[in-house]
Amino acid sequence: MSKNTEYLPIENYGIIGNMKTVALVSLYGDVDFMCFPNFDSPTVFASLLDKENGGTFSVVPQLSSTKTKQLYMPGTAVLLTRFFSEEGISELTDYMPIEDFDNPSSICSIVRKIKTVRGKITYKVNCAPRFDYAKAQHQIDKTGKNELTFLAIHDGDSMVRLISDFPLRFKGQDGYAEITLNQGEEAWIVLESVKKGETENLRSIDFYKNSTYQETVTFWRKWINKSTYKGRWNDLVSRSAITLKLLTSTTYGSMVAAPTFSLPESLGGSRNWDYRFTWIRDAAFTMYAFLRLGYWEEASSFLHWIEGRSDDKALHLMYSIDGSPVMEEEELQHMEGYMKSRPVRIGNAAKTQLQLDIYGELIDTIYLYNKNHTKINFELWKTVQKHILYVVKNWAKPDHGIWEFRNGTKHYLHTRLMCWVAMDRAIKIAEDRSFPYPEIEWKDIRDKIYLDIYDGFWNENVGAWVQYKGAEGVDASALLMPLVHFITPDEPRWLSTMKVIEERLSTDVLIYRYNNTGDADGIAGEEGTFNMCSFWFIEALAKNKEVSKALEYFEKMAGYANHLGLFSEQIGKRGEHLGNFPQAFTHLALISAALELDKQIDRL
Repeated sequence: MSKNTEYLPIENYGIIGNMKTVALVSLYGDVDFMCFPNFDSPTVFASLLDKENGGTFSVVPQLSSTKTKQLYMPGTAVLLTRFFSEEGISELTDYMPIEDFDNPSSICSIVRKIKTVRGKITYKVNCAPRFDYAKAQHQIDKTGKNELTFLAIHDGDSMVRLISDFPLRFKGQDGYAEITLNQGEEAWIVLESVKKGETENLRSIDFYKNSTYQETVTFWRKWINKSTYKGRWNDLVSRSAITLKLLTSTTYGSMVAAPTFSLPESLGGSRNWDYRFTWIRDAAFTMYAFLRLGYWEEASSFLHWIEGRSDDKALHLMYSIDGSPVMEEEELQHMEGYMKSRPVRIGNAAKTQLQLDIYGELIDTIYLYNKNHTKINFELWKTVQKHILYVVKNWAKPDHGIWEFRNGTKHYLHTRLMCWVAMDRAIKIAEDRSFPYPEIEWKDIRDKIYLDIYDGFWNENVGAWVQYKGAEGVDASALLMPLVHFITPDEPRWLSTMKVIEERLSTDVLIYRYNNTGDADGIAGEEGTFNMCSFWFIEALAKNKEVSKALEYFEKMAGYANHLGLFSEQIGKRGEHLGNFPQAFTHLALISAALELDKQIDRL
């Protein structure tokens, strides 16, 4: 087997992580993407975005006519890649040990165990880190027979150390090795990333060999066993929950929308965005999914993080993982992009947009937390009040909408719907807790928003609630109307709206967000169908008592997952994954749809 020199499909990757950062491991055993030390830090490996120059960490068994398979060890984020050939079988086990959450050290590690299952196999190892988005040079120090240290010269204080139980060499900017293992033999190699000045936290190879595998497996299995889900799709729901957990920061309590940046929404197109930040909307939806599965600790940590933002005049649309402002959007001109899809962007210009819907998603999550877990205290209520005051003053304003349109503001249906949710859930929390609040004013605002939606967004000619006031087109985000209990699933206007959404935006189970031809969103190019919207559609079908169709569509959507049960943001016309990967939106919507389907099937 020779080193793969072409871009692999996005779906040909698995993910490992430690709740500080993640690494993407290909079906051929290459670590092709990792940021360090945090999700939103510069990359150390990024050959996913520039095959030639981005940096990679590969272990390649020298076998001919090889077939590869990947799986997760059950109930964990430990990834096993297997290589099959007439000459032999080898296994590569990859994981990131879970560090002590109280330890402020930046250290993170990728542990790779190489094993020959059958035959006698030679392995070629290549470690080619490229610091600071492949912009910074580095030097290599050979500090021992089985140890190499890579020191970045111009990107601040990053360094990585490669250690193993076999000899390592280096040439130019890369470390490499060659080792032969007989049947049953194994070898270990570990990449440690740490900030300069924290080298006292580095460990020996024996430390990793002797304890970290079982500790990592035990951590994940204890965590997944906390789930209250006992439904029909346990494997799929558990994998989605683990994926969401991998995107959550245990240091801060926040989470990223996706761990990657600039994976294209259409190959060769310019819809390439950085999702390595905490969107209030995405995080709130994720915590909603966690709460429904019984994961209270994650939701509590997120709400504590939210309270830390209470000094802001208003919520920002997105934050860096630590709560600081998001970096300015810029293009990395030196990177060619995934399959030459440029520009390669870091940062996100949408951070300055007005998106009022985030208040609804957030307060709905707080409502569920208060209802089903722990009654919120008065300090958190004061934060909720502050957010509601902002909604009261601004709900009638146009904004950029959930999809972050870049061609101006409009009065969007989804925004107005979520402003109604914010008012409705805040009132319910106040009445449940007997908190003081201006009852007449808030209920009056809630009712005004309701009537504004019901009448102001209804287009009789289209026969649907449309995307924005005066529009002739529909938007898949309207699928949330029955899911947030704005209307009942048998409401005649809703049944008509859902029919129009299916006619105009669907290809079987695959749903587009909206019709983006022309200048619909201010961004050039096409995009794929949006996986989250497909799962919303399935959940809406289930609520409409169309259980047989919902069940069939759920199984079809499950078939679009990759070989590990992971989803990107979108699906292309050839069934390929598009957009950043894996995508929190998709996995949380899958969980919600599975829960609703289970409930409706049980009722039958």
